[in-house]
Amino acid sequence: MPTITESDRIAGLFIVVPDVHGDARGRFIETYRRSWFPNGGREMVQANRGDRQAGAVVGLHYHLHQADYWYVPFGRARVVLHDLRAGGPTDGATLSLDLGGDEERGVFIPPGVAHGFAALTDMTITYLVDSYYNAADELGVAWDDPVIGADWGVSDPILSKRDLDNPTRSDIPEGRRPAWPMRT
Repeated sequence: MPTITESDRIAGLFIVVPDVHGDARGRFIETYRRSWFPNGGREMVQANRGDRQAGAVVGLHYHLHQADYWYVPFGRARVVLHDLRAGGPTDGATLSLDLGGDEERGVFIPPGVAHGFAALTDMTITYLVDSYYNAADELGVAWDDPVIGADWGVSDPILSKRDLDNPTRSDIPEGRRPAWPMRT
């Protein structure tokens, strides 16, 4: 049975350590099951895959309506999570954790929690989402905001124009900052 633990830093964020089964042929890992999460979790409707080269930084992104579940089957990533939900019990908390490599675990990210990752090696990330792509719900906050204080684990990050242009936490436009409790 996998170990599912709610983060003690960010409310509603869950870390999954799956069971790993292996023999001479290789290994098998069940990486996600909806029933692992309270109230049956959220129904995931889309699966995505991203391949990144070492040094790439993606994020910090957030959604007002969408939850994500991340897993890294190849390589290693440093994941940074920051709670933007104004008025929530963990508003302003930042959590960093490594996925992939020897760290066989996944992470469930609720709406309103900014999320990003740095490729510590060449890597692949898979992520499930509970709603289809919606450009109006694709938001971001500066990856290098000193208030967030993210430790990305890379010295010369490779970033997209979108991620370079994201506002700092204090400059998020009115109405674009998540509020607690989140309504989807």
